[in-house]
Amino acid sequence: MNDNLYSVFERHFPADRTKPFILYPDGTAIRYAELDAETARLANAMADMGLVPGDRVTVQVEKSPRAVALYLACIRAGFVFHPLNTAYQRSELEYFLGNAGPKLVVCDPHSLALIQELCADAGIHHVHTLDSDGFGSLSQAAANQLASFHTVERKADDLASLLYSSGTTGRPKGVMLSHGNLSSNAATLAGLWGFTAEDRLLHALPIFHVHGLFVAIGCVLMRGASMWFLPKFDPAEIIRLLPASTVFMGVPTFYTRLLATPAFTAGACRTVRLFVSGSAPLLGETFNEFEARTGHRILERYGMTETGMNTSNPLDGERRAGSVGLPLPGVGVRVVDDDGAPAAPDSVGQIQVKGPNVFKGYWHMPEKTAEEFTADGWFRTGDMGEVAADGYVTIVGRAKDLIISGGLNIYPKEIELCIDAMDGVRESAVFGVAHADFGEAVAAAVVLRDGAAVTPDEVIGHVKARMANFKVPKQVHVLPDLPRNTMGKVQKNVLRDTFGH
Repeated sequence: MNDNLYSVFERHFPADRTKPFILYPDGTAIRYAELDAETARLANAMADMGLVPGDRVTVQVEKSPRAVALYLACIRAGFVFHPLNTAYQRSELEYFLGNAGPKLVVCDPHSLALIQELCADAGIHHVHTLDSDGFGSLSQAAANQLASFHTVERKADDLASLLYSSGTTGRPKGVMLSHGNLSSNAATLAGLWGFTAEDRLLHALPIFHVHGLFVAIGCVLMRGASMWFLPKFDPAEIIRLLPASTVFMGVPTFYTRLLATPAFTAGACRTVRLFVSGSAPLLGETFNEFEARTGHRILERYGMTETGMNTSNPLDGERRAGSVGLPLPGVGVRVVDDDGAPAAPDSVGQIQVKGPNVFKGYWHMPEKTAEEFTADGWFRTGDMGEVAADGYVTIVGRAKDLIISGGLNIYPKEIELCIDAMDGVRESAVFGVAHADFGEAVAAAVVLRDGAAVTPDEVIGHVKARMANFKVPKQVHVLPDLPRNTMGKVQKNVLRDTFGH
């Protein structure tokens, strides 16, 4: 049996291929037969460019149904899908293109000149465009292709997607996700969360990371279900479409913004059977306020780029505020102390996971891969947490100082390197502070060289010109020195305590 993720999905397509897969807010639809034909045309077009299984396809485009079809076409043809956040700027793109080594780059028409320049420098010969309406040179190249394509044979261990993650040191790392990683996680979640062919997901997430791409779309395809497809989160549009939906997935920011909208009532949720939250911690007060307003208890789960989902609160059973629930079927979760010994129930330690969802390793970084796995094969997540006696997992912090703002991962070291390159800056420390809307916001402490005069606004402007907007510090504090412990390590906890209120 073919382990290609597309083949796995196709085995669950509805018998009646005229059933809608994607529904537009205006009522028009893309049906499963059209999805199959479009992925075939795109796969044929890319094959005609000379791409072969294993080649990377880097994609930085706005959210659209054709962008979903492009993802599935890459998987179907055995190419490695490499999505990028649309906010990434020149220096970030230069690094990703050089590191991933794609054969094809697909970008928004507005960024074509920059992408062509970077691709010329990197020796990448194929560049195509795709806009937010699904038009561009790639769709033109696919228009006259055959609407049939023999899905490439893939084994479960073959590479399907390359996403980038990072710790607090160094540049982002390429996370290698296999067909088996993605299919096992999607199948588990679709079953655990009770998805059926009758479900209609309300999709308002971006599709360049695990939550919106693999979790949400994966659950829909694993059951031949359908989804409303919004270009972005819009509270008014969400409230309008909820009564015609059965499932909603969001980051905590979505829920706080819905609760801030008076029109969001229990009546708007009357047909919804499940609200899921992830990508960042859900505050207990948000959980409780949501239940009081709607009667629904949000289902929180826990995952990461390297593993997909690891735990989930139950569909039937207690959904515990502040907890990310129980390990998924087939996934092992353990908490260990600093010596690697099992931690006692309800005591904090390092979270490690093991299962078919766990990635193959870091792209071109065998030493780093080996470092992140234990001798007995468990992946060190870098998260700190505890497991209750009844198995519920709670995340208490991040060992690697990762900042999660609005569901997006932000790695302090990358921003520190940018700030440290400024004339007049001696050193910097970037850390997260609490933010009512985004969960966390980026803050920076900066120490200047003797006699230098650099203002907080200049630091913000410097980063803004070079990095995605979500990485730009919301506050900058100029200090005489950074707080350090006796070993000389910067105490970011002191900075958070000082400036985080």
